[in-house]
Amino acid sequence: MTDTLAHTQRHVVWTGRGMAASDGAGVKLTRVIGQPALPDLDPFLMLDEFGSDDPEAYIAGFPDHPHRGFETVTYMLAGRMRHRDNKGNEGLLTAGSVQWMTAGRGIVHSEMPEQEQGLMRGFQLWLNLPARDKMTAPRYQDIAPERIPTVHPAAGVEAKVIAGEFAGVTGPVEAGATEPFYADFRLAAGAAVEVALTEGHNAFVYVYEGSAEAGDPAQELERGTIAVLSPGAAVRLASAAGARLILVAGKPLREPVAKYGPFVMNTQAELRQAFADFQSGKF
Repeated sequence: MTDTLAHTQRHVVWTGRGMAASDGAGVKLTRVIGQPALPDLDPFLMLDEFGSDDPEAYIAGFPDHPHRGFETVTYMLAGRMRHRDNKGNEGLLTAGSVQWMTAGRGIVHSEMPEQEQGLMRGFQLWLNLPARDKMTAPRYQDIAPERIPTVHPAAGVEAKVIAGEFAGVTGPVEAGATEPFYADFRLAAGAAVEVALTEGHNAFVYVYEGSAEAGDPAQELERGTIAVLSPGAAVRLASAAGARLILVAGKPLREPVAKYGPFVMNTQAELRQAFADFQSGKF
């Protein structure tokens, strides 16, 4: 490794663990971003991990609820979830699929399990929208598993590229101002890989199976650990015993954030308007 490259390597600047939470009609989950220890990581507002084979933990789902001013990204690892919204959209999320929803100026949708037993597992990530895009028209991108490219950039390394570019492929998500990178990595025992990232973008690693190392110098990350990375042009990921993890990065917006419940705007006045618009049926 050259000295120049060494200076551009990212390292871990903070680690933490998610906290138990519930959302929707009582769905049990782990809140990784959006908790007191890590309220946000511009442009990321929230990261929830959900996973249970107990129907009581997920069967009530997420009945109709509104959103304005940001995007939600649901990535399913296991299970079946159906979404419907007040714009007439409907789709089925299955294992390996992604739903990228731009709430924009306002949408009311539901996400309900289409199973009464078995494992339901995945992530939901919230990305902020810049002020100029908060009142854009809402839209969905439903992405089937077969549309997500899988690459093997090094021995024992598999990556599903959801958004951004890696190892010669581009993820299927069409994203805007935050220019996100989102990939799901599987590392076999003893495997390692270096991933190029846009230098000024904020980034994090979340290990959801096994244990991994991230950064240079390497820092060990146990299952359930999020690691916030320093600026830099690349990050090294490795695992002695095998791991699965997501690596996510995005361009910070550096704008004021006013958020309450399902609405994320720039000012308190805009928040009040969002509530008024929803209550008057303008969504």
